[in-house]
Amino acid sequence: MSVEVLDGATIVSFVEDEEAFNGLIHDRFSNLDTNHDGFLSYAEMLKEFQSLRVFETHFGIDVKRDPDELAHVYDSLFVKFDHDANGAVDLEEFKKETKRMMLAMANGLGFLPVQMVLEEDSFLKKAVEREAMKMDA
Repeated sequence: MSVEVLDGATIVSFVEDEEAFNGLIHDRFSNLDTNHDGFLSYAEMLKEFQSLRVFETHFGIDVKRDPDELAHVYDSLFVKFDHDANGAVDLEEFKKETKRMMLAMANGLGFLPVQMVLEEDSFLKKAVEREAMKMDA
Protein backbone atom coordinates (compact mmCIF):
# COMPACT_ATOMS: atom_id res chain seq x y z
CA MET A 1 0.00 0.00 0.00
CA SER A 2 1.03 3.56 -0.54
CA VAL A 3 -0.35 7.01 0.09
CA GLU A 4 -1.03 8.86 -3.15
CA VAL A 5 -2.54 12.18 -4.20
CA LEU A 6 -5.20 12.09 -6.89
CA ASP A 7 -8.28 13.86 -8.14
CA GLY A 8 -11.13 13.12 -10.49
CA ALA A 9 -9.15 14.22 -13.53
CA THR A 10 -6.50 11.56 -12.82
CA ILE A 11 -9.15 8.85 -12.99
CA VAL A 12 -10.95 10.27 -16.03
CA SER A 13 -7.69 10.61 -17.93
CA PHE A 14 -6.83 6.98 -17.18
CA VAL A 15 -10.24 5.67 -18.23
CA GLU A 16 -10.11 7.70 -21.44
CA ASP A 17 -6.69 6.23 -22.32
CA GLU A 18 -8.17 3.18 -24.01
CA GLU A 19 -4.86 1.38 -24.43
CA ALA A 20 -3.89 1.67 -20.76
CA PHE A 21 -7.39 1.09 -19.39
CA ASN A 22 -8.25 -1.83 -21.67
CA GLY A 23 -4.89 -3.45 -20.97
CA LEU A 24 -5.46 -3.31 -17.23
CA ILE A 25 -9.05 -4.54 -17.61
CA HIS A 26 -7.90 -7.49 -19.70
CA ASP A 27 -5.15 -8.39 -17.20
CA ARG A 28 -7.48 -8.15 -14.20
CA PHE A 29 -10.18 -10.15 -15.98
CA SER A 30 -7.69 -12.87 -16.91
CA ASN A 31 -6.45 -13.09 -13.32
CA LEU A 32 -9.99 -13.39 -11.98
CA ASP A 33 -11.03 -15.97 -14.59
CA THR A 34 -9.43 -18.87 -12.75
CA ASN A 35 -11.03 -21.58 -14.90
CA HIS A 36 -10.13 -19.71 -18.13
CA ASP A 37 -13.57 -20.07 -19.68
CA GLY A 38 -13.81 -16.41 -20.74
CA PHE A 39 -16.45 -15.59 -18.11
CA LEU A 40 -16.39 -14.59 -14.46
CA SER A 41 -18.69 -16.67 -12.33
CA TYR A 42 -20.19 -15.44 -9.09
CA ALA A 43 -17.59 -17.49 -7.18
CA GLU A 44 -14.72 -15.89 -9.13
CA MET A 45 -16.08 -12.39 -8.57
CA LEU A 46 -16.84 -13.13 -4.92
CA LYS A 47 -13.17 -13.84 -4.23
CA GLU A 48 -12.30 -10.39 -5.59
CA PHE A 49 -15.09 -8.64 -3.67
CA GLN A 50 -14.01 -10.32 -0.45
CA SER A 51 -10.32 -9.55 -1.00
CA LEU A 52 -11.12 -5.83 -1.21
CA ARG A 53 -12.52 -5.95 2.36
CA VAL A 54 -14.48 -2.76 1.73
CA PHE A 55 -17.44 -3.88 3.81
CA GLU A 56 -15.48 -5.75 6.47
CA THR A 57 -13.51 -2.72 7.62
CA HIS A 58 -14.26 0.81 8.71
CA PHE A 59 -11.31 3.16 8.25
CA GLY A 60 -8.97 0.17 8.33
CA ILE A 61 -10.44 -1.39 11.47
CA ASP A 62 -12.12 -4.80 11.20
CA VAL A 63 -15.85 -4.67 11.76
CA LYS A 64 -18.07 -7.70 12.34
CA ARG A 65 -20.79 -7.66 9.68
CA ASP A 66 -23.88 -9.77 9.46
CA PRO A 67 -23.06 -12.59 6.96
CA ASP A 68 -26.52 -12.27 5.38
CA GLU A 69 -25.98 -8.54 4.85
CA LEU A 70 -22.59 -9.18 3.25
CA ALA A 71 -24.06 -11.86 0.99
CA HIS A 72 -26.77 -9.41 -0.12
CA VAL A 73 -24.19 -6.71 -0.90
CA TYR A 74 -22.01 -9.13 -2.89
CA ASP A 75 -25.06 -10.43 -4.77
CA SER A 76 -26.04 -6.86 -5.64
CA LEU A 77 -22.54 -6.06 -6.87
CA PHE A 78 -22.48 -9.13 -9.08
CA VAL A 79 -25.83 -8.15 -10.60
CA LYS A 80 -24.36 -4.72 -11.45
CA PHE A 81 -21.65 -6.42 -13.51
CA ASP A 82 -23.87 -9.10 -15.08
CA HIS A 83 -25.68 -6.77 -17.49
CA ASP A 84 -27.40 -9.53 -19.47
CA ALA A 85 -28.37 -11.45 -16.29
CA ASN A 86 -27.03 -14.76 -17.61
CA GLY A 87 -25.19 -15.62 -14.38
CA ALA A 88 -21.72 -14.83 -15.71
CA VAL A 89 -19.73 -11.67 -16.47
CA ASP A 90 -17.93 -11.45 -19.81
CA LEU A 91 -14.99 -9.17 -20.57
CA GLU A 92 -17.16 -6.44 -22.11
CA GLU A 93 -19.53 -6.36 -19.11
CA PHE A 94 -16.55 -6.26 -16.75
CA LYS A 95 -15.01 -3.37 -18.68
CA LYS A 96 -18.24 -1.36 -18.91
CA GLU A 97 -19.09 -1.69 -15.23
CA THR A 98 -15.55 -1.03 -14.04
CA LYS A 99 -15.45 2.08 -16.24
CA ARG A 100 -18.82 3.24 -14.89
CA MET A 101 -17.66 2.77 -11.29
CA MET A 102 -14.35 4.54 -11.87
CA LEU A 103 -16.07 7.50 -13.52
CA ALA A 104 -18.49 7.65 -10.57
CA MET A 105 -15.48 7.79 -8.22
CA ALA A 106 -13.96 10.54 -10.35
CA ASN A 107 -17.20 12.49 -10.20
CA GLY A 108 -17.33 12.06 -6.43
CA LEU A 109 -13.74 13.22 -5.97
CA GLY A 110 -14.17 16.28 -8.15
CA PHE A 111 -11.24 18.53 -9.00
CA LEU A 112 -9.69 18.97 -5.55
CA PRO A 113 -6.75 16.61 -4.90
CA VAL A 114 -7.07 14.18 -2.01
CA GLN A 115 -4.65 11.79 -0.33
CA MET A 116 -5.67 8.16 -0.38
CA VAL A 117 -4.13 4.89 0.72
CA LEU A 118 -4.07 2.69 -2.38
CA GLU A 119 -3.36 -1.00 -2.89
CA GLU A 120 -0.35 -1.55 -5.15
CA ASP A 121 -2.26 -3.38 -7.89
CA SER A 122 -5.47 -1.34 -7.77
CA PHE A 123 -7.02 0.52 -10.69
CA LEU A 124 -6.60 3.82 -8.83
CA LYS A 125 -2.90 3.15 -8.20
CA LYS A 126 -2.43 2.40 -11.91
CA ALA A 127 -4.17 5.70 -12.76
CA VAL A 128 -1.79 7.60 -10.45
CA GLU A 129 1.26 5.81 -11.91
CA ARG A 130 0.12 6.61 -15.46
CA GLU A 131 -0.30 10.29 -14.59
CA ALA A 132 3.17 10.37 -12.96
CA MET A 133 4.73 8.83 -16.09
CA LYS A 134 3.03 11.45 -18.26
CA MET A 135 4.36 14.24 -16.06
CA ASP A 136 7.91 12.82 -16.15
CA ALA A 137 7.89 12.62 -19.95
